Amino acid sequence: MSCIVYGANGYSGSLLARLAVSRGERPILAGRSAGPVCALATELGLPYRIGPPSPELLDGAEVLLNCAGPFAETAPAAVAACLAAGVHYLDITGELDVFERMFGHDAAARAAGVAMITGAGFDVVPTDCLAALLAAELPGAVALELAFSAPGGLSRGTARTAFGEMGAGAARRVGGALVPTRYGSPSRVVPFPSGPRRVGATRWGDLVTAYRSTGIADITVYMPLPPGAALAPAFRFGPLRRAAQALVRRGGPSAARREGTGCEAWAEVRDASGRPAGPR
Repeated sequence: MSCIVYGANGYSGSLLARLAVSRGERPILAGRSAGPVCALATELGLPYRIGPPSPELLDGAEVLLNCAGPFAETAPAAVAACLAAGVHYLDITGELDVFERMFGHDAAARAAGVAMITGAGFDVVPTDCLAALLAAELPGAVALELAFSAPGGLSRGTARTAFGEMGAGAARRVGGALVPTRYGSPSRVVPFPSGPRRVGATRWGDLVTAYRSTGIADITVYMPLPPGAALAPAFRFGPLRRAAQALVRRGGPSAARREGTGCEAWAEVRDASGRPAGPR
């Protein structure tokens, strides 16, 4: 299957390209930055294309894997190109708004005969599976709390996305509706396997995906808050947010850091009487 890795010049895109080659695959590398994309393609002996997502860029491909974040900026054009070209779409986002918009493309994707799969990385896959497992153990659950901790560090794209998410504030699912709340509020202590840790509410894709996979109407997703979280409201101011994003350096966690750290997830559901299932 012919696959284009878009954003191959970025941290996650380059890792995925190297992994694909190690498994005998030959993806087409693509992105806007000609120098880095060309250099990686030459190193790996792969074909490449330069430019924004478009039907022309996707010519002859069957799948587009979008690794270029923030996905709120890149996904709309990439999705439109895939629908026009009849190409399957995947990305690795965790951005709530991207998940919410993706469901709006269901009819168009069915008509085009393509799959639109968002959040195909870590983001919601393990936590959504955990939520579904607990919901199956407690039929009639009305409340779900999820938390995760990923201390390994951030790529440049994820860090830039984080500034935007902090500026937007947190959100919760209440009575089936998405309700905005202050970033980090509410907070609680979660008993992760490595030990208890205080976490705060955030904007995360599970508020969209777990709602659909479990039918639970009240959902809160937590994570450990980054340093400077108290300044989150300041990033609503566009020029300040863009200035902070511009300061983020390229790169991400080293191979040793990735090898030496892991992720932890926790979840609990409760029914209308307050009876819990979990935690897990």
